[in-house]
Amino acid sequence: MPLSEFLSAQRIVVLADAGSHDAVLDAAARLLADGAGPGAEAIAGSLRQRERMGSTAIGHGVAIPHGRNAAFDTTRAAFLRLQPAVDFNAADGEAVDLVFAMVVPADFNQQHLQLLSDIAERCADPGFRAALRDAADERALRVVLLGAQAAADHERDAERLVSKP
Repeated sequence: MPLSEFLSAQRIVVLADAGSHDAVLDAAARLLADGAGPGAEAIAGSLRQRERMGSTAIGHGVAIPHGRNAAFDTTRAAFLRLQPAVDFNAADGEAVDLVFAMVVPADFNQQHLQLLSDIAERCADPGFRAALRDAADERALRVVLLGAQAAADHERDAERLVSKP
């Protein structure tokens, strides 16, 4: 499944000085909710609830925090590249710098598991992880994650919003 089906360009960021695991989850929740507010707080709560069950760090500096939320009828994802990496209590002991956060509707059991599997499989590829880490900025990250056309479309849309009177 293409990442662009649930990951939008505006939810791909470089997060400098996140500081802590909780701060990363809060930032991911704001991205997933498209801003701060009650929706972000509810998502952050679901991400924390899942983390209490066990770390979502899958190794090699990657984590996939995920939760369920009844506020959305579709899956949403966000990608955060952390600088510097943050401790997620990974089994391999490696701090996390690549975070794919996801929120799914409460009834999306099979789709949820398939998406987690797809993301984990992509992140198992050392070349993919290297491309994410080597990307110079958010635009380059968008190209790696969504493709050149999606990144260009996002920039064009952003320019239109800025240039409107």
